[in-house]
Amino acid sequence: MDPDLSSIQEARDTVVRAYEAWKAWSRVSQADVDRVCAAMAEAGYQASERVGRLAQEETGYGVAAHKKLKNEFGSRVVWQSIRDQKTVGVIRHDPDRRLYEIAWPMGVIAALVPSTNPTSTAFFKALIAVKARNAIIFSPHPSAKRCIYEAVQAMALAAENAGAPKGLINCLQQVSLPGTQELMSHKYTALILATGGTAMVKAAHSAGKPAYGVGPGNVPVYVDRSADIEKAARYIVASKAFDYSTICATEQSVIADRPVASRLAELMRAEGAYFTNPQETDALRRALFHPDGSMNTAVVGKSASYVAVYAGFHVPLETRVLVAPLLKVGRAEPLSHEKLTTVLGWYEVDGWEQGCETSIALIQAGGRGHTQIIHANDERVIMAFGLEKPVFRILVNSMGTLGAIGFTTGLMPSMTLGSGGVGGSITGDNITAYHLINIKRLAYETLSPPPEAFSAGEIPAGPAPEEIERVVQQVIHDLLESKTSY
Repeated sequence: MDPDLSSIQEARDTVVRAYEAWKAWSRVSQADVDRVCAAMAEAGYQASERVGRLAQEETGYGVAAHKKLKNEFGSRVVWQSIRDQKTVGVIRHDPDRRLYEIAWPMGVIAALVPSTNPTSTAFFKALIAVKARNAIIFSPHPSAKRCIYEAVQAMALAAENAGAPKGLINCLQQVSLPGTQELMSHKYTALILATGGTAMVKAAHSAGKPAYGVGPGNVPVYVDRSADIEKAARYIVASKAFDYSTICATEQSVIADRPVASRLAELMRAEGAYFTNPQETDALRRALFHPDGSMNTAVVGKSASYVAVYAGFHVPLETRVLVAPLLKVGRAEPLSHEKLTTVLGWYEVDGWEQGCETSIALIQAGGRGHTQIIHANDERVIMAFGLEKPVFRILVNSMGTLGAIGFTTGLMPSMTLGSGGVGGSITGDNITAYHLINIKRLAYETLSPPPEAFSAGEIPAGPAPEEIERVVQQVIHDLLESKTSY
């Protein structure tokens, strides 16, 4: 059978099976939901090391130990964040307004999963979908289909053993673009949950179904003269090196306030940063991006030493990130865009106002709606960044990788970060179980009696009978004159 046709048929069969499972799951109690989800979270946590290693081996991206940590986050930490959420029956009651809010599941969810964070995203999406009483079908990235399948199977088996219907959690194995398109457009698919590159998200938004999609991140980090410079240097290097920069909220460019720039660079070197010279910077431009501006996937998620050798130069063995001093932003400077590898841009500015302008320029160049980081202790500067940046996560004195996903901040733990209307998404939230339910509202009358206009009162007088007769005769006359008949 033709591979594309086989993939399409698999998608159709899987959606029908998931829909039948969902019909049963949509009627279960909150206790049933929470028991199943707790079992899923524990299974994911226990499988974190195994599937993290599989992910690194299959994709060649990142660090196995770091993927293990992301898997633990996507299972246990995510579960802890949604464990007490009510997703069945009456979830809120406002006695003063006489209003009840009732949770209602979406149905079958199509989940697109990237190769950069494959298994942690699968754990996370399975948990939030099932917590909201939905079925879910995963369409894995072709280069990560084995590890994603293993992660999904761990969740599915745990769910079934805890009482969930078979077919509630699924993963396509015959992966193709036509198959994914069939999954997204099928009549039983209720919603699309897309995490990945721009092309994937655009396809999800074009499928004719409600979709949560996230845009690319091009996260600037501004380091103000009021900052704890030692902490900023430690956090920036560690965050950029984490899993070799495969999380979309990782720092992409440092904007250093000039009075502290030299000291910040010195401290970053002590943490393992290597600052490139003009020739090496130019080599990185050619290595990281194709002539048409697209990213070279050969260096995605690779170590600093690997990227340097690929670009044609060598760095000390202890190097963790490469830092390229830059002057321009936008089309004229490829390195000012998102770099899903261990390369940082470096800009120097005079004061927070210039830092603000450069941040906005970087965000407009490719990360609208996503994330901004600021290291500062001057609350006036911090609030200025919070009020003015066209992004929906402004992290203060935290690292991008773990802060934006809600591991080291108070943000909702999530592996899908909305970029809001400015970034082409329907929400700027960190997506969680709450986004996967509809809410019915049971509303009692609060105004009694109703406004006077709705009472019987005096009935307004209509046209006089003779006037009605005159209009009818005129219509008949006009019809006869024009030889029009019924």
